[in-house]
Amino acid sequence: MEGQLIGQVIDYFKHVKAAAIKLSAPLKVGDKIKLVGGEKQIEMTVTEMQINRKPVKEAKKGDDVGILVPEDVHKNYRVYKL
Repeated sequence: MEGQLIGQVIDYFKHVKAAAIKLSAPLKVGDKIKLVGGEKQIEMTVTEMQINRKPVKEAKKGDDVGILVPEDVHKNYRVYKL
């Protein structure tokens, strides 16, 4: 697997296409990430990120962040920084 494991999806909100991710490493807007689960792999650039519904530019290890994702994802998908 390429990239560094930086977190895991802990929830998904289908109506707004947003994933809640528990970070195990820092993440910032502009980073390229890959979400991996089952047969699905989604590569994307983080364009915006929220903590407690407030926009942030970066987050640290241990934070729970929300990001918009282009496709449906599920709980326990792994998140890698590319």
